[in-house]
Amino acid sequence: MATPVDCAYSVEGAGPPLFLIHGIGAARNTWAKALPVLVPHFTVITYDLRGHGASPRSEGVFGLDELVADLERLRERTGFEQAHLAGHSLGGMIGPAYAHRYPDRVLSLGLLSTAAFRTEDDGAKVRAVVQAMRDKGIAQVLGTLTDRWFTDAFIERHADVVEARLKQVVATDPEVFLNVFDIYATTEMAPWLHEVTAPSLVLTGENDGGCNPRLNRAIDAALPRSELVILDGYKHSLLLEAGDVVAGHIKRFIEGLG
Repeated sequence: MATPVDCAYSVEGAGPPLFLIHGIGAARNTWAKALPVLVPHFTVITYDLRGHGASPRSEGVFGLDELVADLERLRERTGFEQAHLAGHSLGGMIGPAYAHRYPDRVLSLGLLSTAAFRTEDDGAKVRAVVQAMRDKGIAQVLGTLTDRWFTDAFIERHADVVEARLKQVVATDPEVFLNVFDIYATTEMAPWLHEVTAPSLVLTGENDGGCNPRLNRAIDAALPRSELVILDGYKHSLLLEAGDVVAGHIKRFIEGLG
């Protein structure tokens, strides 16, 4: 049985509850651009994954089951019987895994810039990144990820945002960072994704290398009730570059459920 951690969280707005789940080496502030669009319409709950931001870390290695248990503990603490969920990258794996385990708790899902149905080559590439970080150090490899995460135009215009993101990663406990990167690299939702019945928005960037449209088309095809959105030109860090655009799609999708 997975032992949950009491994660640090924030609640803003009023309306149907919407839990937002960030990705690797980030924190709840990654949703800053999205909140102005969402808060007027939803009770938005953002939180820091265990070992990230203001949340405590746990002893030893943890897996996806523990991250699902943390989300269920947060739901209990906030008192919502059912909620909408949206997650980015690793968060886009936590949400569906939670919905698979607790289907009656989930009103809808947002799978943002995430991956499933990886080929052996896809899996080898992402595992190689994790291994390089172990061998050379996170900071030494991190610079190579900048071009994968951000568009050239954004890097040129918003060097401060890019630098803050890199600093956020370096400030994350390296054991925690590599642990969650391992979860992201080794999780494969393909065997059970077709059993997730919640209405789902599947969204990624056109030029996201690791969570590319090919994988997201397969995710969309596997889910019984889903809509696919590919955002032209964007890479992996959609929330920092276009959080308002992503939030607009989340709002539209949820409201369209009636």
